[in-house]
Parts: sequence; structure tokens; C-alpha cells
Amino acid sequence: MARQRSTAPGGSGHREQRRATVVDVAKHAGVSTATVSRVMNRNYPVAAATRERVEAAARELGYVANAHARALAGSSGRTVGIIVSELIDPFYAYIARGVEREATAGDRLCLVCCTQGDPQRELAFIELMHERRADAVVLVGGSVDDPDYRAELSRRAHELAADGAKLVLCGRPSLGAGVPTVDVEYDNEGGAFAITDHLITRGHRRILYLGGPPALSTARDRLAGHRRALELRGIERVPELEQPGAFGRSFGYRRMRELLRDGPEFTAVFAANDIVAAGAAQALEEAGLRVPQDVSLVGYDDIPVAQELRPRLTTVRIPLEEMGRQAVRVALNGGDEDDWRAPTTGALRLGTHIVVRDSVGPPAAAPHGRGSSRQV
Repeated sequence: MARQRSTAPGGSGHREQRRATVVDVAKHAGVSTATVSRVMNRNYPVAAATRERVEAAARELGYVANAHARALAGSSGRTVGIIVSELIDPFYAYIARGVEREATAGDRLCLVCCTQGDPQRELAFIELMHERRADAVVLVGGSVDDPDYRAELSRRAHELAADGAKLVLCGRPSLGAGVPTVDVEYDNEGGAFAITDHLITRGHRRILYLGGPPALSTARDRLAGHRRALELRGIERVPELEQPGAFGRSFGYRRMRELLRDGPEFTAVFAANDIVAAGAAQALEEAGLRVPQDVSLVGYDDIPVAQELRPRLTTVRIPLEEMGRQAVRVALNGGDEDDWRAPTTGALRLGTHIVVRDSVGPPAAAPHGRGSSRQV
């Protein structure tokens, strides 16, 4: 027999406003919320018997999959907030897409805020999400190592936890064991180690590391992985070959032009992300240098530009969209399998791997730098 929703007190005859959620359907059908989402969205193969059981539970409970309408109409939040530094950067955009899709699949509204790299705006957006009674607030990307900022962020994490919400650190360092956060990270340093070692195994010894703000945790980890690979292979670190800077295309282009004219000699370039690599590739082309015949080039992130470059870019793949999805799953449900049964908090670490394409070859006969470009 179908469950009847109770009527409002006072004999008005109006039905109670509380509607069934995806968690209710999962419990009733004896499956995970992820399975319910897959059935409702029809975006993943599900066994016929399981689908029938979920659909029957949804009908019985009167479940309607309309996350935005339900979150806006309700007074209890059902909202996930995501805070990014930049909306048009594919690194943030793909993570945001994962957060939005998982939030919607879980019957929640997703709100996106952009800080333009300002830590104070980040803190203010957390307060705003708290006021809106968000179930989870997802902070994406690297952070600055500032004690005052960390203290403020920790305080807000405790305030969210006191109201039953979660602060999710996605791709950034933990605030410590005593701070109630959920950490979803990836092997950032390991990826940098692997891509540097890939260059070394192809015979490169003078590798230019290009880009990445030194104060940002993401850049620090990538540079640390690069240095570790050099040390393990017994290659002396050359400070001149480390050229930190912005994570942007214009920096990669401008700095590469300068280094070709006045910089140290190198046979390969490890760009701190794919966008920096795109800028560097343009400067190399304008200087009459070929990739990989004259200079090998690698990046990091594996965003679409990596396949659009010619030659296609060898890079490190981060599961960006999956990070966004897992940030929501772990914060709200404790994971994929039977997540409604045992919600947990803690850390989740996703792997990275090299995607080998066409931009790496053996070292050229003569390294480049200090006016070695064919055009000025």
C-alpha cells in the first residue's frame, strides 16, 4: 500500500510540505543513493530488476526528481555551494560540473561563487552559504599558507559542522585532524614526479619548470614532485631552471620568449599546467623551434587544450569531474556504496596518471636558451 503523507494540523486538509527525497527512496528500495540517481537520470546502466525496484519505491513515496524547485521552495537548505577562483578556467569548470551534476542527482540545488583569487571573498562566500543553510560547501583548488586565513577557515568549518553541514576541501591541503572537514584530494606531487621522470627517461637532464604561483599549495606540490624526481635520478637542481609565475597562457608565452632570449639552456619544458604549456608552445613556434624535435614540452591537468595543441600535449591527467562528484558524495553520503547507511567524514585521495601523446622526444643535439632561438 502506498504511504500517505500526513495533512497539516488544524484540519485545513492541505498536505504536509515535506516531500520524499532520494535518500528516502534509497532506503525504501534497499540500494545506494548513487543507484537511485542513475535510475532517475538514466545515465548509467542499471539491472532491470533494480530499476523496477527503485521506480516502484519512487512511485510509492511520491518522489519527484526536481532538485532546484525543491531547494528553492524548502526552508531547510538542500543546497550545495561550490567556491572557485575562476569560472572560465577549465580546471575549476570541470570540477564545478561534477559538483553540480552530483548535487542535482542528489536532489539539491548547486550555487557557484567565484573569488577571483581573493581569500577574503572566499571566507565571505562561506558565510553566505552558511546563512543559506547549505548542506555542504566545496572549496576548490590551492590555498595560500597564511596562519590568519587558516584560523578563519577552521572557525567557519566548526560553525558549519555545528549546524550539521560540511566544509569540503577539494584539491587543497587539510586544515588538520582537529578541524571538521572532508578532504577530497589528488596525487598532485606524484603526478609532477611522474611527468618529470618521464622526461628524464627520454634522456632530458636540463628541464625547465615553468609557471605556478609559488605561494599557492598546488604549485608548491608540483614543484616539489619535480625536484624529487631530479634528486632520485641524481640530477643536480639548477635554480635558474625553475621559473615560477602565473597559471596563465600569457605568462607562459611571455616568459618563454624571455627565456629563449636570455635564459638558461634547456632541452625540455615542464609547464605547471596545460594553459601555461599552450602559451609556451606559441612562443616556441614563433621562435622557429619545433616540438618535440627541438624542445620537448609537457603540461599538467589534461584539459581540452592538451589535445587541441599540435603536436598533442603529453600531460598529467587529473580526474577533475570525478573529484567534484566525490566531493558531494563523501560530504553528504559517505561514499558510493550503500552511502545512506553509514555516513562518514575523512579524506579521499584520487590518483593521477601520465597521458603520453606527441610532444616529447629525445633531447636535441644542442639545448636552447640564451639567444638560441631561430627568430628574435
